[in-house]
Amino acid sequence: MRWPLAALAALTVLRLVLAAVLPLTPDEAYYFTWARHLQAGYLDHPPMVAIWIKIGTALCGDTPLGIRLLGPIAAAAGSLALYDAGNRLLPGQRFGLRASAFLNATLMLGAGCVLMTPDTPLLFFWTLGVWALARLVESRDPRWWLAAGGIAGLMLFSKYTAALFLAGAGLWAIFSPAIRPQLRGPWPWAGIALAFFFFAPDIAWNAAHGWASYLKQGGREDGFAPTRALQFFGELVGGQALLFTPLIAILAVRGIWHLRRDAAPGTRLLLWLTLLPAAVFLEHVLKGRVQGNWVAILYPTACLAAAATPPRCLRPALALGFGLTALVYAQALAGFMPIPARRDTSALQMAGWKDFAAQAAASHPAFLTSDDYATAAELAFYAPQNVPVLGFTPRWGYFNWPVAAVQGQAGILITRRTGTPCADQTGIITRKRGAEPVMRYRACRIIARTPAKAFPRP
Repeated sequence: MRWPLAALAALTVLRLVLAAVLPLTPDEAYYFTWARHLQAGYLDHPPMVAIWIKIGTALCGDTPLGIRLLGPIAAAAGSLALYDAGNRLLPGQRFGLRASAFLNATLMLGAGCVLMTPDTPLLFFWTLGVWALARLVESRDPRWWLAAGGIAGLMLFSKYTAALFLAGAGLWAIFSPAIRPQLRGPWPWAGIALAFFFFAPDIAWNAAHGWASYLKQGGREDGFAPTRALQFFGELVGGQALLFTPLIAILAVRGIWHLRRDAAPGTRLLLWLTLLPAAVFLEHVLKGRVQGNWVAILYPTACLAAAATPPRCLRPALALGFGLTALVYAQALAGFMPIPARRDTSALQMAGWKDFAAQAAASHPAFLTSDDYATAAELAFYAPQNVPVLGFTPRWGYFNWPVAAVQGQAGILITRRTGTPCADQTGIITRKRGAEPVMRYRACRIIARTPAKAFPRP
């Protein structure tokens, strides 16, 4: 076990180095603003990502490393939990090491854990939840429902898709003859109560704000359209083949098929926690796009299923997975592949924000603002401290930030939306990767007519 631990430690150090040197993505800059003024809930998600950023920045300052610190550390801890869970769920076969290696070789974890998004704590707590239920399966001690319930509450406090863990675990318990008798005792129900106890602050925040985030997240689906459904399905399958990496994806599907007739409670748990979320995403894809990161919750149990396949494809799958991840790291650091900046995902997300913010503030306006939350958040992180960044749109009313009384003052609105009125355009600002254009924005001079929320700054 020494060499796997050494490899995991080296991989964690590499991820921490990348976390320190890569510029922030727009979403990370946005979540950083959450962490400066913690709340029990937010319009977009529960607050766990903000709590993690608060902890990281308390240790390492208001820097990219501080914002991302807990991501690589959680990936390492989650890998150890998956290792232990695999050995307990599939006794006598010791598949934990193989499953943990598969998970680390996926692009989803390899690239995702370097960034700080709500999926980062969600995936960690989901993996811990699988581990707690694995201990329940092995020991048949119903008190493990308390641990599983508490962890599920932390999942819900990370992202609302954690409800699928509760649903999957509940249906597994109902339909598993070995586990079902425990439902007659108090422990499963105490676990559910504990989950909602941890999640209660977010419920209270939503109750006080018109159920804003529940309505926002629950209103994503559009009507069914066959051609769009086929497009969304193709995007989902193609995206997951890349994020899972092709060979590990094939092994996961093969493993799930191989385990389908195994009635052992551990195997049934893997199937419920993989197939139930997959079915929900397939239903959603009929009416709307499924973002690639949503599917991350399937990865721990799918990697356990992949580990149950014959080992002859182990080395090629791991080599391809870690190879693709290394290419993504290299592209994000140096842009070494000849991909135009306008089509390079890493450039679109991270390139040129510091210079862009300096250009936006060059005329020393009374304030900067944007009609796009992500652009506004990047301006707030990178713009000079002497230029306030303000939010005027209704989104910012859900934040407990200080109010800036700027009525009558002239500022600069940064926009790339063609439909945004710009009667007094002062110029075009181009965000670049080196000398290569990434994205163009219009700079519009505006006069503030109402008070605005002042963004927290590093």
